[in-house]
This record gives sequence, C-alpha cells and structure tokens, in this order.
Amino acid sequence: MDIMKAVLGLEDGHIVRGEGFGVEGECTGELVFNTLMSGYMEALSDPSYFGQILLFTFPTIGNYGVDTQNMQSQNVKVRAAVCREICSKPDAAQNLREYFEQKKLLGMCGVDTRSLTIRTRVHGTLRAALLVGSDDGEQAVALAKKAPTPAEIDPIPEVSCKAPYRIPGKGKRIAIIDLGLKTNMITSLSRRKGDLYIFPHDTDPEEIFAVEPDCLFLTNGPGDPKRAVKTIATVKKCIGELPIFGICMGNQITALALGGETYKLKFGHRGANQPVRYHDGRIFITTQNHGYAVDRDSLPEGCDVTFLNANDGTVEGFENLDLRINCVQFHPEAHAGPMDTECHYFDGLFRRLG
Repeated sequence: MDIMKAVLGLEDGHIVRGEGFGVEGECTGELVFNTLMSGYMEALSDPSYFGQILLFTFPTIGNYGVDTQNMQSQNVKVRAAVCREICSKPDAAQNLREYFEQKKLLGMCGVDTRSLTIRTRVHGTLRAALLVGSDDGEQAVALAKKAPTPAEIDPIPEVSCKAPYRIPGKGKRIAIIDLGLKTNMITSLSRRKGDLYIFPHDTDPEEIFAVEPDCLFLTNGPGDPKRAVKTIATVKKCIGELPIFGICMGNQITALALGGETYKLKFGHRGANQPVRYHDGRIFITTQNHGYAVDRDSLPEGCDVTFLNANDGTVEGFENLDLRINCVQFHPEAHAGPMDTECHYFDGLFRRLG
C-alpha cells in the first residue's frame, strides 16, 4: 500500500510531516489536544470540536475499532484528526482508517504528538492547516496564518438544530437550547423521564415560555461564547422566570447573561482526567472540552462558585440560589471516573425542580 503524504503547518511557522489517512484534501482550524485514553469516537463526534483539528495525546487510537453506538452526534465534527499511531488490526469489524476513507475525512499519523502537545502548552493554542496528499509545509503555514481566529467565526449555527423538536417523557418539562447538544445529555435527561423540548440557538424567549417548561437547560457548544449574542439575550429574559441549568458553554452563556465575563484559556481543558474540587472539599475526576472559562471575579453578587479546577484554579461551576441557577463547566454526562458527577448533577437538577 502506498503511503499518503501529509503535512501540518502552524501559524508560528512550525512544520510537521507524517502519513495521511482518510482522503486527500486540506483544512484549517485551531489545533487542540485531548488527553483521553479511550472514547476517541465520542471526541471525534463532539459538536464542541466543530471547526478544530483534534490532536490525540494517547499514543495509539482506534484500538477497539469504530464504535458508532457511542457517538455524540450523527457524524464526525472535527475538521481533522492528528495522532501518533492508528491501530491497524482492532478487535472490530471496521478500523478507523477504513472509516475515515468511507466518510471522506482528513487524518494524519506517524508524528510526534508529544512534541506538538508541549508546543501548544508553551505557546498556547495555535491556528493550523493540514494538507493530506501533499508535503508542502510552506503552503500549510501560509494557510494557517490566513485562517480566521475563533473570535471571527460563529460555529454554533452549524451544530445547533434547525427547528424545534420534542423527545416525550413523563417527568418534568425541560426546555433545551441546543448549542451543540451531545447524545449523552439527552440520555441523562431522558433516563430521569424528562419531557424534553429542544430549541435552536436563536430561539426567542417567547417560544420557550410558550411550552410552559419547568426549567431551561443550556448545552455545550463550540467557539467563543461571546459570539452567541442571541442566546445570551434570550437567557437574560429567562433569568428569574425559570430555573436555569447549563453545562460547558451553557455555564459560560449563563455567566455572560448575568453580566459576568469569559476569557480564552491558553490551551484549554480537553480530556477525561480533569480533577475538580467541590466547595465541600471533595475531588471529582471529570471529562472536559472547552477553550474558554468564566472570570470568577466578574460574577455578580449572589453567585457562588461551586467547583474549581484542581490544576489551575479556574471556575468549573457556579450557582445562584435566589435566581435558581446551577451550572457546571465540565461534562457530568460523560462518566469520567469512579466517582462520576452524572448523578450528582442530573439527580440534583431534578431534586431542585421538586
């Protein structure tokens, strides 16, 4: 089998050549790394990665083949994947190489992912361009430098639903604003018999109030939360009128709607091994995927920080009991460790609703 050329160029001029897989083509986007050791199909299909080039730090991916039953959306959302090695003979009917070819996706392997991760941690998240079928590093760097920054693009409309829909349940009526809804969030809410009304990102508050929900739930999503101007305006109208719960970008959107601020992290938190400290001192291992954080000092009076990242002290959740708001930055639906936060958050959500 002929080896397909591939080259990755970064906006700082760094060039990495390797082996391409999938199909020939080119793409640009932020190069971000994920530290998970499994769950690569969940990561590839996570809408929060839309528009990004995903670098896997674990040396080998594809170990158990293509696990489509655990995908977090209907198709792959990343622009491309970069890894050290792809398992060529997994214990599965289809391997990852075949899947990338079938779905016409871009990938690159055979590179020093440790070096790329260190570069990202030192310099911060960089724009990148991947060329598959070419080794022209200079062209890749030129494309990376021309790529738009996250502040210049709004990817949420690309991953949000286009029209409202309902997933019936016999329990509490939950209005969901879809900013990039993951399958596991639906599963966690439906398992608790939630009656789910899912709305597009640009829905007017009147449409939400019309279904007479018991609460408003805000999902994860890609990009800079400050770009979600319409969603922020809608959430402002709902504050004080409905209990509000949010995960990941939902946490950031709610903070912005309250008058708080968000900022871009140097290289973000992406992986299944992020420790967070609850305000009672307990430590939870969580799954995370975000490049922005809430500015703790910007939260208005009445808001209490509930979780902090144990590595860097950034905000991982806050609540406002008077306004019936409870949000987290991590993903409790993702089952990251032996003390999972799914029950802690989702059971708590339904308890708060009575």
